[in-house]
Amino acid sequence: MPSTPDSSSDPAGARAAEGRIVFVTVGSTDFDPLVRAADEAAPSLPLPVVIQIGIGRYEPRNAEWFRLAPSLEPYYERAEIVVSHGGAGTILEVLRRGMRLVSADNPDRPDQHQKDMIGHMASLGKLVWCRDLARLQAAIAEARSLRPAPLVTPPPLVHHVIREFLGAIENGADPRAVARSWRGRSVKSGEA
Repeated sequence: MPSTPDSSSDPAGARAAEGRIVFVTVGSTDFDPLVRAADEAAPSLPLPVVIQIGIGRYEPRNAEWFRLAPSLEPYYERAEIVVSHGGAGTILEVLRRGMRLVSADNPDRPDQHQKDMIGHMASLGKLVWCRDLARLQAAIAEARSLRPAPLVTPPPLVHHVIREFLGAIENGADPRAVARSWRGRSVKSGEA
C-alpha cells in the first residue's frame, strides 16, 4: 500500500508536508532498480525522499511513495533534487525548471536513447548521470553542488527548410540544392 492514507486525492501527502524533499520519478512505466536504490539510500539522505514508482513491483519501505499522479507539479515544487529515469520528457521538464537533476538510464528500454539523452545533458553540466545505481547516494550529494540555470532551447527552424524545399519544387528548381544549402547548418540553433 502507498504510504499515505488517501493516495487518490493526495499521493504521498505532497500538499500536506511543506519541507524540501528528494523526489524520485520513474514515469509511467517501471524502473524497480532505481526505486530500490532510492529506497535503500533514503535513511542516509539529509532530506525526506518521495518516490513515484509507476507500475513497478518494488514497494519502498524507507520512503513515502505513490504509483501515479495526475500531476507531478506538487512534488517538483517541493523538490530540492529530482532523481529520474532517462526519459526525455522528464529530463526536459525538470531542466526547463532549472532544478538539480540526477538521472539514470533504464537498461530495460529497447534502445539506448536514454543513455544518449543523459550523456548529452551531463556533458553540458545540466545534470548528474548516475551510471551505477550503487552510487546513487553519491550522485545525489554531487547534484547538491549543481547550480543549474533553466534549460532554454532555441526555436526550431525546420519550417524554413520545408518552405525553401517546397518553393524549389513549385518553381521547378532542384530541391536537392536546398538540402545542400542547409548542409552543416543547424535547423535548431537559429542559423536561418
